[in-house]
Amino acid sequence: MGEMSRFQLGVIGALFLSVASSVSIVICNKALMSNLGFPFATTLTSWHLMVTFCTLHAAQRFNLFESKSVDMKTVILFGILNGISIGLLNLSLGFNSVGFYQMTKLAIIPFTVLLETIFLKKQFSQKIKLSLFLLLVGVGIASVTDLQLNMLGTILSLLAIATTCVGQILTNTIQKRLNVSSTQLLYQSAPFQAAVLFVSGPLVDQLLTKQNVFAYKYSPIVLVFIILSCLISVSVNFSTFLVIGKTSPVTYQVLGHLKTCLILGFGYTLLHDPFTERNIIGILIAIFGMGLYSYFCSQENKKKQSGDLSLSSQMKDHKDTTALLAHHQDKEGHEVKKATKDSLV
Repeated sequence: MGEMSRFQLGVIGALFLSVASSVSIVICNKALMSNLGFPFATTLTSWHLMVTFCTLHAAQRFNLFESKSVDMKTVILFGILNGISIGLLNLSLGFNSVGFYQMTKLAIIPFTVLLETIFLKKQFSQKIKLSLFLLLVGVGIASVTDLQLNMLGTILSLLAIATTCVGQILTNTIQKRLNVSSTQLLYQSAPFQAAVLFVSGPLVDQLLTKQNVFAYKYSPIVLVFIILSCLISVSVNFSTFLVIGKTSPVTYQVLGHLKTCLILGFGYTLLHDPFTERNIIGILIAIFGMGLYSYFCSQENKKKQSGDLSLSSQMKDHKDTTALLAHHQDKEGHEVKKATKDSLV
């Protein structure tokens, strides 16, 4: 019971860390890009990952966690896939309207459910599906505005959805199958993610913004916000792996849409973004759907735990019964041998 309580506290802590750090970095990056005119999102992400790796390397040197070797081919492919998915999401935002980009992010949940059902044989109850549907409807009402389609943008969005879904499923699968922690997996894969974005980032950013990151004039205030963004990103990247490892890719996406609602709210209160009744209604529906999802997941986990305990109890009873029968048979055999010996004498 104590171990289960610690696990639940760990999950709650991971969720809180993920929400707090993600909302913080969005506000920081919005100030950096919108107010200070630094539009190089993909290059900034590569710096985030490099700072994350350096921080984890320092932590490992001070023995704050134990580095565990993982099959390098798996780590390299995993890191490259995650790096590509980040680049494709940024390209999708650049070549699509904001509304279509939000639809792309919404589509990640049903695609993840589909992939896990087909390839991992995972079952989702009707109640879970209903709560996810309500969540997606709420976020759609709150955040989706215009839906302008174009061929290149649609292809980029589909590729972004596929790579993001596979990357998040692999994050969960690798941690469980190879028995590595979120910190160990992030430490191993961060350099390869950073390398992909470090090479492609300036090209992607120049394609999207028509500006060169190396020709940009960095003022002291811009450098301060870049450093702050990189420091917050350590928590964001760590909490992402932590949440997916402790829960599931679908739960992480649900959490991501909660962040979207919170960011809309913070944008209105702190940055004075425009806010309408439609935003409020959408956010309330999304929060209701997320609450139902959390409740149904909790109920199913309790049923699973009670089933596991029942199975464990049955196995223990069976083991005890088998041992008792074996002891009884040994005793009878010993008595038969003794009786035979006495008759011979």
